[in-house]
Amino acid sequence: MSINKVILVGNVGKDPVMRYFDKGVAKATFPLATSETYTNQQGETITTTEWHNIVIWRAMAEVAEKTVRKGSQVYVVGKIKTRSYVDKDGNNKYITEILADTFLVLEKKQGSPAGSQSQAGQERGMSDTESAFPDINEPSAPYNRPAPGNSQIQGDDPTTGESFDSVDGKSEDDLPF
Repeated sequence: MSINKVILVGNVGKDPVMRYFDKGVAKATFPLATSETYTNQQGETITTTEWHNIVIWRAMAEVAEKTVRKGSQVYVVGKIKTRSYVDKDGNNKYITEILADTFLVLEKKQGSPAGSQSQAGQERGMSDTESAFPDINEPSAPYNRPAPGNSQIQGDDPTTGESFDSVDGKSEDDLPF
């Protein structure tokens, strides 16, 4: 089994470039910058930026054309794809792209006051973070290891959220896998 999945949050470097193919199939491409900041041994703050080529197809590309602009912060989920082509001089070139399955513009709409909730979030009584990431849930209560000599195990099942008790004397460390 293998997995090819990328999750990026970064800033758009240029407005999307649109191309239309047979039967109206749309393709949007734009560069996305992700940055990492750290302090080196001399105490200097160093920021490194990695650029990613984002490719979005079909209806999502048309949405990107209307919503994504240079400087926008976006959340992108997709897969890595490397392809090759021959340039005008006959040289083989390679390019690595992120084929987006999902994207979300994270910035507030122009004209909305800072700190206010988005309109969709207000309608549902949610904060900006909740409306931007509706599938993210708070983690369940942590697993509490019983005290030595106490075989009673209590906690919440992370898959169902239901409480459980176990008196079999085994902990998760005793499992064979």
